[in-house]
Amino acid sequence: MILARRLSTKAQTRVLGTKAPAQMRVLSTKAQIRVLSTKAPAQIRVLGIETSCDDTAAAVVSGDGRILSETNRHQHSVHAAFGGIVPGLAAAHHQANLPLVLRQTLLGAGLRIGDVDAVAVTRGPGMAASLGVGVAAAKALAAVHALPLVGVHHMEAHALLARMGRDDVRFPFVCVLVSGGHTTTLVAHDVNRYTTIGATRDDSVGEAFDKVARDLGLAWPDAQDGGGLGPALEQAAARGDAARFPLPVPMDKSASAASPDFSFAGLKTHVRRMRDAGAFDARAPQDQADMAAAFQRAAVAHLRKKTALACRRARAMGVDFSCIVASGGVASNAAVRRALAAVAEAERVPLECPPPRLCTDNGVMVAWAGVERLRRGLLDPYTFDFIQRWPLDRLSEMPYPARASSFDP
Repeated sequence: MILARRLSTKAQTRVLGTKAPAQMRVLSTKAQIRVLSTKAPAQIRVLGIETSCDDTAAAVVSGDGRILSETNRHQHSVHAAFGGIVPGLAAAHHQANLPLVLRQTLLGAGLRIGDVDAVAVTRGPGMAASLGVGVAAAKALAAVHALPLVGVHHMEAHALLARMGRDDVRFPFVCVLVSGGHTTTLVAHDVNRYTTIGATRDDSVGEAFDKVARDLGLAWPDAQDGGGLGPALEQAAARGDAARFPLPVPMDKSASAASPDFSFAGLKTHVRRMRDAGAFDARAPQDQADMAAAFQRAAVAHLRKKTALACRRARAMGVDFSCIVASGGVASNAAVRRALAAVAEAERVPLECPPPRLCTDNGVMVAWAGVERLRRGLLDPYTFDFIQRWPLDRLSEMPYPARASSFDP
């Protein structure tokens, strides 16, 4: 592997005094798009940066969908003692981790920062302090090296990842976004254009998984792939008997059954009340496993029914969708995948999911979203800021004037 110039870890100062001023690279502020249209997809390389929650991640992805390098620093051990993500701690660890995550990613790809064709960064939604770390770093890197800058919607990045390096995941498609912060079904018409069909009325499915796991007293596995409370509940459910604790499927009554929306707060509260009433012992491993299995079965049944309803709504809108895409951290859950595969089979379309390790937050999805947006000329200025709350179907309302450069306002 041909690596980028290695920075000395002992004598790291660049000997700029030995260079004549004419040897310094001059930044172009007018035609800075780097003539990406003249490059073959395999030659385009985009650096993606993700810091929306507690994962400090970066990746370099080619225009034809090859992962050239990726790095992800999780913070599971940092937040485990608190039973959830602490925003201030997450941002502080992003500040500490991001410089070396970027360095490791570039070295892994054999590149210097000036060798990439663009920088993409998660602009929102997410935790404000965490988003700010990634956005500030991306803006500085891109501006100093005169690179095009792309601000990425976190959920669009999840939605588009199934298309990476493939021609058969075509627009339009029905997308099921299931994560710790979102539970949404929508139609993806094209990059930057989405129509929401259903959304959660309260907790997201990932949030419900996490809170039930916490109420059951499950240990938070610390792993670079697959850590967190949601995976802990899935692991416990695999050892349990769901039939021991019959739980109601949310919104299964006539008044709400026809709605495409989701609701997980009632199911989560039902488990907590059963625990408090002594219906099971949260300290007993088998009780933990059986209740985890019961909760997962009810939550997955809810997801399956509402996804099937979303598909019917999409057809009623006149959308001839090519497939169902499931993404977000909860899409790595095997029971969720099986349920959504059954919906897809009934609709006679394929279910498309990223590999489980790429369902959770990562730099690859941000870099690929950057590729997709660059193809459509969706370039952002260096002056943009993060957006903490940002519905995906409002993305198309953002102004995108024709820009030849991220120096343009």
